[in-house]
Amino acid sequence: MKLTLKQKLYQLVISRVDGCSISSDEYRKELFSLIHNGIGGFIVFGGRKNEVKEFINNTQSASNIPLFIASDIEKGVGQQVEGATSFPCQMALTAATDYENPDDLKAFDSALEAVADEAIDIGLNMPFIPVLDVNINHENPIICTRAFSDNPETVSRFGLRSIRILEKKGLLSCAKHFPGHGDTSIDSHIALPVISKSRESLMNTDIIPFRKAIDAHVSSIMMAHLSVPALDDLPASLSKRVISDLLRDELGYAGLVLTDALTMDALKDFNDVPTKCIQAGADIILHPSDPHAVVDELKEAIKSGEIPESTIDTAVERILKHKSRFKKIRHSAVNYAEHVRLSSLLSEKAVTLVKGPEGRFPVKNLQKISLVYSADEDKHDVSALKDFASTPINIRDYQGDELSRTVIVCLFTRIAAWEGSSGINKRELEIIQRIIGKSDTSIVISFGSPYVLRHFSQSDILIAAYDSDTRAQKAVLKSLTGETAFQGSLPVSLNIT
Repeated sequence: MKLTLKQKLYQLVISRVDGCSISSDEYRKELFSLIHNGIGGFIVFGGRKNEVKEFINNTQSASNIPLFIASDIEKGVGQQVEGATSFPCQMALTAATDYENPDDLKAFDSALEAVADEAIDIGLNMPFIPVLDVNINHENPIICTRAFSDNPETVSRFGLRSIRILEKKGLLSCAKHFPGHGDTSIDSHIALPVISKSRESLMNTDIIPFRKAIDAHVSSIMMAHLSVPALDDLPASLSKRVISDLLRDELGYAGLVLTDALTMDALKDFNDVPTKCIQAGADIILHPSDPHAVVDELKEAIKSGEIPESTIDTAVERILKHKSRFKKIRHSAVNYAEHVRLSSLLSEKAVTLVKGPEGRFPVKNLQKISLVYSADEDKHDVSALKDFASTPINIRDYQGDELSRTVIVCLFTRIAAWEGSSGINKRELEIIQRIIGKSDTSIVISFGSPYVLRHFSQSDILIAAYDSDTRAQKAVLKSLTGETAFQGSLPVSLNIT
């Protein structure tokens, strides 16, 4: 099929779909207008399973060229689409999996296969997984539990296993965020992070999983919006030195290169961002606020000679080559109920006793235990946890009340765009430390970032759950009451004595 320049330029863009708005005739008209222009694809956020599935089928039927249908489903399709299954985060999967144990590996593989099958069932063909960032920085507000580990070899091992499963199903896997977002303390949705390490250090840590993913023929790599002065003065997603010289030439990557979302504020101080991304070597512009404006800008850049049309042709050729693989996607029956069971099993296997006595220690006499929790209840459903104790206390409401001699402290943290932090604030930290100091026995449980546990080394027992949802809460409660043993292994270093 011979494409016009306009159609070629639209092929370079993956635009947003708000799944909760697709029932609106006006919104659908807007999206189908993009398809008529030749949009490369969509990234799906939200919506109900059957509605999203029907919408995707309709859009694919309306498009002359197969569409990329992408989504951030690091925790399963249920992370985005209501009615699909949510799975534990990547760090929890690592905690649940002893790589030397065949049964553990089978459970991990089954989880990735379940995610792939649900994606295919709904119509997603480009899942933005796995995260290959090595989470080195304890204060990382945006990667943290999204990473498999702080060890590049562990990240590589689980990342490659994920890639092979997804690719075998016919999906286009996506390794992110090159050249590595794991050693930052700033959320790139809010500002531009700076990685102040040497090129040698970067190559020996952050780049290792990406190098191995390239060897495993990962279909796509997402560029991070971050500054790495050792590589270039420009942010990585705008840098020819990073994309063309390092990723393409030095590492030998021949697959698709896409930007991270252009709606993020990391690049807000730069002009002509789409043009700079394509000049640097990116194939796909992801999630711009206005896809039409991107095409208009690129058209002008070609007209002025800033971008040779041959550069566009190369990117489109690569895009169409990868889209031709969609006919090989393997559809299979999807047992959603079994996936829910598997997800719960993995949550239970992930629960990690970071500090405390070996084996089971069932908590009894609940009336003699005080449960204190730190959570914004607008963001966390703590109902499962609150049902466990007679009078749970939110730390925000604590006024120095007398507590039982045995205290359970539950810390809820969330890794999400625009949050800016994955920890707890100083005031609550000090209150919790005082509570622990006054108790005879203290148990601190992290529902989210395991790194917060390092602030409470004086506690008798430390537990990591990695996730904060009701499934993770129920898994921890099973371990606390002795119904299940603590089975998880800590995937990161906390230096707790």
